[in-house]
Amino acid sequence: MRTFEELVDEAERADVTGWDFGWLDGRATEERPPWGYARLVAGRLATARSALDLDTGGGEVVAQMPVLPPRMAVTEAWPPNVARARELLAPRGVDVVAVEQGAPLPFPDGIFELVTSRHPVAPAFGEIARVLADGGTYLAQHVGPGSAFELIEWFRGPLGDDARQERDPRREAAAAAAAGLDIVDLRTAHCRMVFGDVGAVVWILRRCVWWVPDFDVTRYREALLRMDAHIRAHGSFVAHSTRTLIEARRAPAR
Repeated sequence: MRTFEELVDEAERADVTGWDFGWLDGRATEERPPWGYARLVAGRLATARSALDLDTGGGEVVAQMPVLPPRMAVTEAWPPNVARARELLAPRGVDVVAVEQGAPLPFPDGIFELVTSRHPVAPAFGEIARVLADGGTYLAQHVGPGSAFELIEWFRGPLGDDARQERDPRREAAAAAAAGLDIVDLRTAHCRMVFGDVGAVVWILRRCVWWVPDFDVTRYREALLRMDAHIRAHGSFVAHSTRTLIEARRAPAR
């Protein structure tokens, strides 16, 4: 294995825009949930007439869909991701809309048959319900509670019970119901994450900035050195992600 400095320097220079995690190939793995989110979404998009993908990142999920509805829109808040999504999706006629995180969605009421999202930042169920047509569906894969906490707490220390209860699927289902959505499906999976070198850890912390919000290599050098020693001694660092599949439907108007 290369030296600590070589691995860290490489990871600091690497591109972290978009939602393409290909840089980690051969260096880190994450088990996938059993339901196959991309396959589920592909099936729904193939029959929908209008759809919206929220927090689309660089548009990677939508770009791999073989069939898109006649009206397809995506939203994203981070400007580098907006630019990448436009490169990927504009040639297919997708409307890429830059938004401010937490602001109301810039669409009329009841305009979409399907709303999707893989790992939304903070699902606004009131807005989702508003833009869904009567009988429309929200189908998403959320980050679940306590996801990657073994890694996060290595750098931040114990986070406590309140942090572990964030993104609880029961709470999110209740919030969806309060917004007028009927829960159709709710499933949770715990997936193994394996990091094979400290560079992979640096890259993921640069990409998922909310995990360790003040992360930089200088500030956390001692923790990174301990991580490097752990990986060299044990072969890898293991954490676990949590994922929730949620499907909810806006009840048809009576």
